[in-house]
Amino acid sequence: MSSTGTQVRTPPAAPAPERAGRRGTPRLARLEPLLWIGPALVLIGGVVLWPVVEMVLASWQDISRAGVTRGWAGFDNFTALADHPALLSVVLRTVLWVAGVVSITVLISLGLAQLLNARFPGRRLVRWALIVPWAASLVMTAIVWRWMLSYFHGITNRILTDLGVIDQPRDWLGEPAVAFVWMMWVAVFVSLPFTTYVILAGLQTVPGEVYEAARMDGASAWRTYRSVIFPLLKPALLVATVINVINVFNSFPIIWAMTRGGPGNATDTTTTFMYKLAFVDQSVGQSAAMAVINFLMVIVMVLFYLRAVRWKEVS
Repeated sequence: MSSTGTQVRTPPAAPAPERAGRRGTPRLARLEPLLWIGPALVLIGGVVLWPVVEMVLASWQDISRAGVTRGWAGFDNFTALADHPALLSVVLRTVLWVAGVVSITVLISLGLAQLLNARFPGRRLVRWALIVPWAASLVMTAIVWRWMLSYFHGITNRILTDLGVIDQPRDWLGEPAVAFVWMMWVAVFVSLPFTTYVILAGLQTVPGEVYEAARMDGASAWRTYRSVIFPLLKPALLVATVINVINVFNSFPIIWAMTRGGPGNATDTTTTFMYKLAFVDQSVGQSAAMAVINFLMVIVMVLFYLRAVRWKEVS
């Protein structure tokens, strides 16, 4: 038969798709994930969002020493806080505290992670030992360091005196500048385990072929690390740095256990400063205003860091 005589049969038209939601089942299926994430959302709302709302409201209210709300205060709490003579020095000290502790922690952790990623006898024992400062109570760690730095019976004075480094014992925590440096060291000490393990996890995701290719190209160990390995660590560094910024910014136990922010406000950060405003000066409204400023400072510092490292390119 010729091709002109053939009949082309068209396939039957497919039935029109039934409208989603006509019987109600597809529409209800879309709500099914709420059954799984609903408890988490309720927990976040109750533990995170609700305290933030209460904090902001308290900063705009006139609250008595007994905790009774006497009405709307407007900007009075923020104005009184701005007039506090110690505010500027506390804010600057907090920025120095966060920048110093986080940067030193990340630098040391890069070296420790590289060491723990290498193979050597006893590596597993060293990895376990690194967890100790992280697993121990933060308050107890700070108290132990305070005892070690004690003027009368601290082991630090004894060792440095026996070695001839100092001629007589020093009141390490009585001198604000020296005490602040020691507190930064303790903060670095307790932050190293988490940061090191995050970077170590990033190192272990680097394929072995990358090292082999760099070796075949004749790259030195330092050049391989700087040009190949370090760029691959940026996601891990991003996570470690952001979490460290938040934790160090809100660090309270170390400062309070070692110096209580003293003498005066000489070693206070915004966290201990707002505590003193609420429970020493009994100015709840000013403390809430300081908490709002502290919250905004954390957000600004994190966003500044994310912009500096171009986090969208990293992710």
